[in-house]
Amino acid sequence: MMHWGSWLQTSVLAWGLCASVFHVQAFDLVSVQEMQASLGAAEPLTAKTAAVPGAPQIEIVHPRLDTPVVSPTAIQLMFVPAASSVVRPETFKVLYGRLRIDITQRLINAAKVTAEGINVKEASLPKGSHRLLISIEDLQGRQGVKALDFEIK
Repeated sequence: MMHWGSWLQTSVLAWGLCASVFHVQAFDLVSVQEMQASLGAAEPLTAKTAAVPGAPQIEIVHPRLDTPVVSPTAIQLMFVPAASSVVRPETFKVLYGRLRIDITQRLINAAKVTAEGINVKEASLPKGSHRLLISIEDLQGRQGVKALDFEIK
């Protein structure tokens, strides 16, 4: 027969193990070296194109860009398709900075991409200026693109 003290100790230990399994830790979305290399690179040449009619829209829910952004930060994006279509989550792509470093997999490893969007709980970025170029396509192959420029304080 288990004594109250033993049962309580076992229960607390089990709860601690469960809590540690479900604790979300921040991950490095971008390293200091990647940020510095990107800031030191020339701005890439891009053709000026008009937005594709009916392409999905990418809305930034978080971080709020009207207030200082601190690291780690949540990143929450909503994908809004045209009424006649559906977003294809497998086409989600995120490029970082002027060097356009593909950081898509880092985000996918931290959170699930759905047709509605992505919600990353905590992503660490070094202090400084950052640019994310985010894209998503719909079933008709129309690509929505959003540039996210922000400063980590």
